[in-house]
Amino acid sequence: MTSRLIQQFERGLAAPICLTWELTYACNLACVHCLSSSGRRDPGELTTMECEAVIGTLQRMQVFYVNIGGGEPTVRPDFWHLVDYSTAHRVGVKFSTNGVRIDAAVARRLAASNYVDVQISLDGATADVNDAVRGPGSHEMALRAMAHLKAAGFRGFKLSVVVTRHNVAQLNMFKKLADDHDAQLRLTRLRPSGRGADVWHELHPTAEQQRELYDWLCTQGEQVLTGDSFFHLSPYGGPLPGLNLCGAGRVVCLIDPVGDVYACPFAIHENFLAGSVRQPGGFEAVWRDAPLFASLRQPQTGGACRSCGFYDSCRGGCMAAKFFTGLPLDGPDPECAQGHGEAALAAVDTSSRPRPEGDHSHRRVPVTIGRRPPQRACDENPLA
Repeated sequence: MTSRLIQQFERGLAAPICLTWELTYACNLACVHCLSSSGRRDPGELTTMECEAVIGTLQRMQVFYVNIGGGEPTVRPDFWHLVDYSTAHRVGVKFSTNGVRIDAAVARRLAASNYVDVQISLDGATADVNDAVRGPGSHEMALRAMAHLKAAGFRGFKLSVVVTRHNVAQLNMFKKLADDHDAQLRLTRLRPSGRGADVWHELHPTAEQQRELYDWLCTQGEQVLTGDSFFHLSPYGGPLPGLNLCGAGRVVCLIDPVGDVYACPFAIHENFLAGSVRQPGGFEAVWRDAPLFASLRQPQTGGACRSCGFYDSCRGGCMAAKFFTGLPLDGPDPECAQGHGEAALAAVDTSSRPRPEGDHSHRRVPVTIGRRPPQRACDENPLA
């Protein structure tokens, strides 16, 4: 049954299962691993009316929910209007936030909705680990938002953590933090996307930590969500809960703030640009007819990984992780559980690695862990 389902998903569906929509690049933080290099608002971002048109298309396509992100989506002036508009049109909303706008009143509003879910981003169970990546005060801000959600009776909101070599040892602490707030822990993989391309080699878990993570996830079963982030670790013993394949252009995709549609939220590069919601036919035409998506939905050869006995369990790993580390798309994942990625990375000419596109940082953001840009209200903080 599972293999038949995977075969169907590999050929693509009539509508995405998980559509990520970045409403704005504006953000009050400057996380060193930000997948979209967010900070400044793009003056060409979709208007309220254009966003409403996209939501109407998603309703017609019977998209069950949209995963809204950024940037920090709540700083967009029409954010709550778009949330209400979406749910009124039977498209559920899950949005990711650093917690900056989640006060007691907002938490009560969210708790009263049946069609809105929230993910609070936190990358360290302690302030020292988190704030080195997300910025001073961000740990306190996230915990304050979580406290408001718990007090409002919002059960089951998500605590979203990007796993790094500095927080792997805190997995149990994250789980307890989620449990204490009546939340659910969600772990995602660090990809070399956006500003993350500059810190991936420094932040991604070591091989020993990858195995530790896999074993921990096996003991937690379905209590912890992963969003299919770690299917590349399946060769350690067996598939983790989830689809366990790359869904780019098949069951997932990204709409960015200016309406461009990419195959994957972690692959913001012209090589993975499928079209725009502003083109004739809108998002539906892109999803249905884009040549890039048609190519991704064709049977994959597996390339160099096909000869590996574990190919059927990991499917060659993550497309974005390979691309932005300079590895061929038909080669091994850079974090291959069998160690093939390490050898492949050693042969890569680092000067020729593809660069993520669209740097929206407030300015050049220092990426050395622990160093933060100065806080200047005039150009650093969209809330100022």
